[in-house]
Amino acid sequence: MWKLVVGFVIFAAIALFVISKGGDKIDMSGEKHGTEATHVPEPAPAPAPAPSAPK
Repeated sequence: MWKLVVGFVIFAAIALFVISKGGDKIDMSGEKHGTEATHVPEPAPAPAPAPSAPK
C-alpha cells in the first residue's frame, strides 16, 4: 500500500514540475473547434517549372 502512495507522490511531483516548466505555453482549455482553433495551414508549395522545349 505504501508503494502506491509513494508512486502517486512521485508522479504528482513530476507532473507539477512539467506544468511549472511549461509556463504559459500549456493550453489546458481542451479541444478547439471552428474559429477559435489556432492551427494555421502551411502555404501550398510552388509548382515546378515546366521543362524547356527542345529547339
